[in-house]
Amino acid sequence: MSRTVVSLFDHSGRFTAPWAAAGYTCYCVDTQHPPGETWQGNVCLIGDVRRFVPRPGPVAFVAAFPPCTDLSNAGAHLFKVKGLRRLAAALDLVGAAADFCERVGAPYFIENPRGQLRHYWREPDYQFDPCEYAGWLPAEVQDQKANTKRTCLWTGHGFQMPEKRPVFPVLGSMVDKVPGSKNRANLRSLTPRGFSAAVFHTHHADL
Repeated sequence: MSRTVVSLFDHSGRFTAPWAAAGYTCYCVDTQHPPGETWQGNVCLIGDVRRFVPRPGPVAFVAAFPPCTDLSNAGAHLFKVKGLRRLAAALDLVGAAADFCERVGAPYFIENPRGQLRHYWREPDYQFDPCEYAGWLPAEVQDQKANTKRTCLWTGHGFQMPEKRPVFPVLGSMVDKVPGSKNRANLRSLTPRGFSAAVFHTHHADL
């Protein structure tokens, strides 16, 4: 049984947290990490996905969160200002993630909000809001994650969409509620903890 998980474009390590807690070796690949390999227990922080080659052996799961700043419909009014080069660069990162996922052969998802991928690639396989999976969290923190932020998934190699455990979205939409700062993109792209837990329990049980 493989005990290795790869998470691409993952600065926070939030997705790998339940896997790491269960003893898996986790690779979090993001250009914001320092060069080389930085180990924190059984979690390895690595730089550019286009230069990352996992160690020999099977991989249990791959997640990918390509930057969405130049792909999301939320920024559509700025597309003409940003120009084709920013769009092309964003699509290249998605392509690198898709190539990696197909090459590894493990169950995977590639995450992005509603945006340009449906035009330049294909329609997503699944869509969800964080509140639909907040019920996987302990009861005392569910309301902290009870929000909407429509998220799309492109999946393959036997990925199973987890069972929903919805809670009422008392927080409403979080799309425009993250305050402006140099860390805003990272905060907006944080993986919902409930969804991370649901994916882990679904696929760890299969493994």
